[in-house]
Amino acid sequence: MSKVRRSMLFLPGANAAMLSTAFVYRPDSVMFDLEDAVAVSEKDSARLLVAHTLKMGVYQRYGIETVVRVNAIDTPYFKDDVEAVVRAGADVVRLPMTHTPEDVKELEKLIESIEQTGIRPVGSTKIIAAIESAQGVVNALAIAQSSPRMVGIALAAFDYLVDMRSARGDGTELFYARCTVLHAARVAKIQAYDVVFGDVNNDEGFIQEATKSKQLGFDGKSLINPRQIELLNKVYAPTAKEIANAKAVIQAAEEAEQQGLGVVSLNGKMIDAPIITHARMVLEMASQYNLLH
Repeated sequence: MSKVRRSMLFLPGANAAMLSTAFVYRPDSVMFDLEDAVAVSEKDSARLLVAHTLKMGVYQRYGIETVVRVNAIDTPYFKDDVEAVVRAGADVVRLPMTHTPEDVKELEKLIESIEQTGIRPVGSTKIIAAIESAQGVVNALAIAQSSPRMVGIALAAFDYLVDMRSARGDGTELFYARCTVLHAARVAKIQAYDVVFGDVNNDEGFIQEATKSKQLGFDGKSLINPRQIELLNKVYAPTAKEIANAKAVIQAAEEAEQQGLGVVSLNGKMIDAPIITHARMVLEMASQYNLLH
């Protein structure tokens, strides 16, 4: 199973206090933001702060993946951002405003040129592409398949909805985009991450949206507040009942195989291959979440 990325916490790149302490919240991944969360006047200083934080290695010591959202390709900050964070050891570069596979290839080429200087192994820096426009949604599959460095694609709601002349509502406005991004990720065999939930004081609303994200098939969600981490992780963790059922399914399948039976049944119900595969996935996930006893 791929690396667990349920919770991906945004951290403003210009906020030194947050950069140096956010590991205590233990998200699966932190996303140092050099783009929207940083004023133009602070772009250079934020880049230096993030690079310094990466070089300290504190997040790596706690097993927290480091992702950096750089500025978009069409900005004057893009190349300097990528140069700094790749050299500093970022695990993943998140590319905003990914409209076409060519955008990813441009980033990939730049990363490889930096790695080839010997600063780090070639191929070690991964990529997440953020889908933030109608064009990006239409090109989602091509984007998802555009690079072997790609570990995931993320839907970002605000700019996409502006592009669509829409606004946040009950989720209907994002349904097509969510499904398109998910299908692209599954075909490409990479992960998919759902949009930020902006109302940090609405825990009930957050849980409802996170539950829908999980039901749709998203691997995780981008977050803007540490209080959302535990809520999200609980939503994504298999329940005790799901784990017990998965164990029973696997046991029944193994017993049938040992007896040379072509048919697997459990409690009078037939169990086919997709059910067995799903049970294995649940147990793999439970293992990664340290829920197996």
